[in-house]
Amino acid sequence: MDVKKILEESNHYIMNTYTRFPLVLRKGRGMHVWSSDGKEYLDFVGGIAVNILGHCHPKVVIALQKQAQRLLHVSNLFHNEPQIKLAKLLVEHSFADKVFFCNSGAEANEAAIKLARKYAKENMHGNRYEIITALNSFHGRTLATLTATGQKKFQKGFEPLVPGFRHVEFDDIAALRKAISDETCAVMLEPIQGEGGVRLPSAGYLMEVQEECREHELLLILDEVQTGMGRTGSLFAYEDFGIVPDVMTLAKGLGAGFPIGAMLATNKVASAFQPGSHASTFGGNPLACAAGIATVETLLEDGFVLDQCRRMGKYLVNGLEEIKKEYPSVITDIRGRGLLAGMELTRECGAIVKACMERGVIINCTAGNVLRFTPPLIVQEKEIDHMLDILDDVLGRLS
Repeated sequence: MDVKKILEESNHYIMNTYTRFPLVLRKGRGMHVWSSDGKEYLDFVGGIAVNILGHCHPKVVIALQKQAQRLLHVSNLFHNEPQIKLAKLLVEHSFADKVFFCNSGAEANEAAIKLARKYAKENMHGNRYEIITALNSFHGRTLATLTATGQKKFQKGFEPLVPGFRHVEFDDIAALRKAISDETCAVMLEPIQGEGGVRLPSAGYLMEVQEECREHELLLILDEVQTGMGRTGSLFAYEDFGIVPDVMTLAKGLGAGFPIGAMLATNKVASAFQPGSHASTFGGNPLACAAGIATVETLLEDGFVLDQCRRMGKYLVNGLEEIKKEYPSVITDIRGRGLLAGMELTRECGAIVKACMERGVIINCTAGNVLRFTPPLIVQEKEIDHMLDILDDVLGRLS
C-alpha cells in the first residue's frame, strides 16, 4: 500500500484529534525511525519523552516476547507476579510505600486527584476538596485532569468543567500562599512544566511549596509523567529539588514505549483507597509490567543510563546555547534539565519543525514558540551534533 493510500485511509477511519505530519512511521531502532517509504529519521522527540531507552530496546522487546508467551492479561481480582515485582522496584527506589497501576498519565493523575479528595474526606477537618494547580500546566485530557490543566486552550468547548480546582502562577510562592483556603486539600504541580514550554522553577520554589503544604497539612502531588523515569538525570525529578511528595504520578517513560501509568503514595495517604475506591481493568497487566520491569532495571544498572542522561543533557544545552548566540533576535532563552530541553523563540516554530523533518531530524514544538527536545536517554554526542547542525542550518535559512 502506498503512502498516499495509507494517509487517505487514516483520514477516513481515524478521528481527527491530532494535526498529524504526512509521515507514516513503520520501524524504529535506537535513536532512529523509518517511514513507510524507507526514509530514515533521527528522533529527538522519542514519543514525547516516552521512548527513554530508544526504539525497540532489546531488553524491553525480549521481556514483552517472553511475557506474551506466558500470560497477557488477568483480572485484578487476582495477583500477578510482574505487577508485584514492578511495584516493589518503584517503592524501593522512591519515597513511596504503595503503587496503583493504570494505563496512561491522565489516568495516573485522575487517580491522584481521587485519592487526594478521598484522603481529605477521611482525614481533614471541614469540607476540603480543592486542589491548587499551576497556570501553564498540563495534566491530561479527562474532564478532571483537563480542569486541573492551567491552559484554557485545552478546556475550550468542554465546559462546564469539574469544580474544585484553582490555578496560580507557576514559580510564584506568594500566589500559592494567597490561594490556600479552608477548602484546599492538595497542591498538584509538575516539577518542570513540559507541555507548557519546558519551564523550570527557580531555586527553592518547590522547597517552599513543600513547606506550605506541611504547614497547612495539604497533600503535595507531583506530576512526574514527563519528568520521571530518568528524564532529568535522576530517576525522579523530585530528587533534583530536594523535596519529598505525598503522591507522585508516572507514565510515558515507565514502559519505554509500552503504555503504562502509575500513581505512587505513602502508606498514610494510600490507606484512603480501599476495595471499591478506584480501579482499572487493564492497570498493572502482566505485559505492561514486564515492559516496566525491564525499563526500570535498565535505568538502574550501574547508573549508566542516568549518568549518560546528565552528560548528554549538558552537552545538548551547551550546543543550543551556541546556536542562540548566532540568532539573538530569534532565540530568547535556552532552558532544561537532563534530556528535557527547550529553546524559546520570538516566533511560531512550526515551520522550523517541518524544515528539520524534511532534513531527516524529528523535533517538537510546544506552547507555540518553544522547540522541545526529549530524545531517548541513550543519545550520543554525534547524534546531538547532527541535530544541532541541521537546526542551525534551518534557522539560518528561515531567519
